[in-house]
Amino acid sequence: MPKKKPLVVVTRRLPDMVETRMRELFDARLNVEDRAMSQTELAEAVKMADVLVPTITDRIDNGVLAQAGPNLKLIANFGNGVDHIDVATALARGITVTNTPGVLTEDVADMTMALILAVPRRLAEGSTLLTAEDEWHGWSPTWMLGKRMAGKRLGIIGMGRIGSAVARRAKAFGLQIHYHNRRKAAADLEEELEATYWESLDQMLARMDIVSVNCPHTPATYHLLSARRLKLMKPESYIVNTARGHVIDEGALARMIEANELAGAGLDVFEEEPAINPKLLKLARNHKVVLLPHMASATSEGRFDMGEKVIVNIKTFMDGHRPPDRVLPSML
Repeated sequence: MPKKKPLVVVTRRLPDMVETRMRELFDARLNVEDRAMSQTELAEAVKMADVLVPTITDRIDNGVLAQAGPNLKLIANFGNGVDHIDVATALARGITVTNTPGVLTEDVADMTMALILAVPRRLAEGSTLLTAEDEWHGWSPTWMLGKRMAGKRLGIIGMGRIGSAVARRAKAFGLQIHYHNRRKAAADLEEELEATYWESLDQMLARMDIVSVNCPHTPATYHLLSARRLKLMKPESYIVNTARGHVIDEGALARMIEANELAGAGLDVFEEEPAINPKLLKLARNHKVVLLPHMASATSEGRFDMGEKVIVNIKTFMDGHRPPDRVLPSML
């Protein structure tokens, strides 16, 4: 008699190839409408599922987990960040949590580098000018002047996979690499990047021309760039964030850019997304910031690789083995 397929509830639409493979391997319930599930719908899903496959748009908190049925043993997250999942409560209830690390490193680093270039070099502003109603009258020596990249100091907050990949790209553009991390990077990586380590984030921020946020959102990194820390930065410096919106005090950032206490920012993530702070939208219209709709990881190759990792984690777990990408509270 064939083994019963596990009931896998997928909360959002995934690439066709991934969904097809899930249907072949599991009793997969798909979200054809691709509409974010409500907390009530998530609670109903965990009541019946053997495996839940959520994304960043789903808040798997204590209230949802309290509704989990006896069959729910795995939450196989489609994504690397797990700040939307109460991992500690899941573990206490005997539910394993996995994620999809590593597969988005190059994609996010590419977009981070694009924002590092876009803000000081006024790329979005220049593009908008050509499609505006006013006619462009041609080149002139003093028009659309930005800031040179070569020789500037880039401070990376979080020298993990993505931070290191950003550093490699930035070094190729002539930027001087500085970083703050919970611990020093390996000596060979520091040598390769000619990177300077700052144990004190405050001291690093005060000296940088550009700051790139590449750390995960955890209780320890919530508003890591607080109003106090933002005020340490030079008025001519820029901030780029492709990590999580909650790492920066968004209100303070907007106020400081508006007051010319910071030169600008490139943001792909926001504190209350999909809602965007109205002050940031106004600054974007005035070309003080570049805003993107959480698309740093959005490549077809990356999404497929994420789906493959989810499938491997589910299959390994259901075969009675430890999944390769298990997440524990101590890792956060």
